[in-house]
Amino acid sequence: MGDRAAFEALYDRVSAKLFGVSLRVLDTRAAAEDAMQDTFVKIWNNADRYQANGLSPMTWLITIARNTAIDRLRARRKGHQDIDTPGLALAAPGPTPEQSAVASSEASKLTDCLDQLEADRGAAVRGAYLDGDSYADLAERFNVPLNTMRTWLRRGLLSLRECMSL
Repeated sequence: MGDRAAFEALYDRVSAKLFGVSLRVLDTRAAAEDAMQDTFVKIWNNADRYQANGLSPMTWLITIARNTAIDRLRARRKGHQDIDTPGLALAAPGPTPEQSAVASSEASKLTDCLDQLEADRGAAVRGAYLDGDSYADLAERFNVPLNTMRTWLRRGLLSLRECMSL
């Protein structure tokens, strides 16, 4: 209905999740940010097309984000260039030396923290958040109920957060 306040509230609630979906498909932060802008324009323009037919609104939003990111990925693979941002490809890719040093230190600390978890819990956290395995796949692999796997992952993340803050 064109309610900007409602759209702003929606953005605040789902933008991180949708950005993650875009980033997983596109692999670069800048491309994911551009895809996010396109995603929210599509959501704004097509909000009246959403139908509550048993699917959650989040499923609809994730589908739009994923399809937008895939469209951008396909366009990039076909050699299309973004004419709105000429010269950006000339910028030195990758992090600065300072960012590399900080990232290396954080990665080492994260590895140490993951190693402090019980072996199966650490493997589950790695599978879910580094390899992209689904909770159901992990539950099957470790032969535990799905809710147990969710508990393992939640507790594992809490332990990681505590370890990383030390």
